Amino acid sequence: MNRLREKVCIITGAAVGIGQACARRLAQEGAAVALFDLLDSQGEALAAELLQAGCASRYWHVDVAREIDVSGAIDAVAAAFGRVDVLVNNAGIAGANKPTHELTEEEWDRVQAVNVKGVFFCTKHAIPHMRRARAGSIINLSSIYGLVGAADVPPYHASKGAVRLMSKTDALLYASDNIRVNSVHPGYIRTPMVEHHLRDSGATDLDRALTELGRLHPLGHIGDVDDIAWGVVYLASDEARFVTGAELVIDGGYTAR
Repeated sequence: MNRLREKVCIITGAAVGIGQACARRLAQEGAAVALFDLLDSQGEALAAELLQAGCASRYWHVDVAREIDVSGAIDAVAAAFGRVDVLVNNAGIAGANKPTHELTEEEWDRVQAVNVKGVFFCTKHAIPHMRRARAGSIINLSSIYGLVGAADVPPYHASKGAVRLMSKTDALLYASDNIRVNSVHPGYIRTPMVEHHLRDSGATDLDRALTELGRLHPLGHIGDVDDIAWGVVYLASDEARFVTGAELVIDGGYTAR
């Protein structure tokens, strides 16, 4: 219950899915949590839920693709909670599921703006607070598709490959400041994004489509949001004090082939 006691954690894309699960588990382990999202009703409801459970929590409306939003919100978190110890860069979108030659520049750029530039902005503005404290943990949500390819959603795959290598670069840049940077690589997890992807791909029976998707994983099923959240808790905690520049793959064996 106290693995993250006295730590202040920012989670982007915190209102639903993996981000929501991360917020709940980080708070459960004693952290104060700052929730960043564009989904105001869900984000505010989650903050209220956590406060009612006795956990320090607050919601900020943040578009991670806008540097002014990010810089202002991170400074506000530090003012409200006194510090920034952990950043979970979770916010992301799948984007258009088209072959490369059919994509528009706007479709490509929107995915990179959220999934790549968002990680850059949040990291850029969290680092000064962590450097002053001489400690920090940055956890970047990549994907199995930051490790292997697939014949769909080119902008998404490109963005997640970028996040993987950004994590390694920043791990090296800030190791002397005792700031750790790692990436997490989920397999298919039941989230609103995955459900939308299946429907967009023509699935009419969602449960059947999820079962079929599960068969792509050697363990025989897709993952749960908590499977990822507990990995994030580990990387945020002092248990992972010697872990930086690493790839935590939580994918039911998908990439073990």
